[in-house]
Amino acid sequence: MNATAPRMDKWLWAVRAFKTRTQAAEACRRGRVTIGDLAIKASRDVRIGDVIVVKHSDITRTFKVLQWLERRVDAATARGYAEDLTPESEYLKRRERNFQPIVFRAKGAGRPTKKERRAIDEFNG
Repeated sequence: MNATAPRMDKWLWAVRAFKTRTQAAEACRRGRVTIGDLAIKASRDVRIGDVIVVKHSDITRTFKVLQWLERRVDAATARGYAEDLTPESEYLKRRERNFQPIVFRAKGAGRPTKKERRAIDEFNG
């Protein structure tokens, strides 16, 4: 292991918070990565014990730095370097969005008519 602390974008990529290092750096640049309500730069050194908040498009993930990591590792190994403090409710946001019906039909309305079916098919594309 290297004696110097890794850059924030590199560490976020290595623990699989982002798919690419470029995405991690871009999130830092846009202010979506914070420590203690302060936006941080991609070049900031990672410190053990930092609590990092990462805002993705639909959820906010929270990580606690347990160890430094320079290279990307598999997901099981990455858990030893970062503790995921994200509440379960954040992960449920993503699932709830996928389960919402596109078209609402009143309960007890029966099967859609041919005209309604065509409208539904046209709406769904």
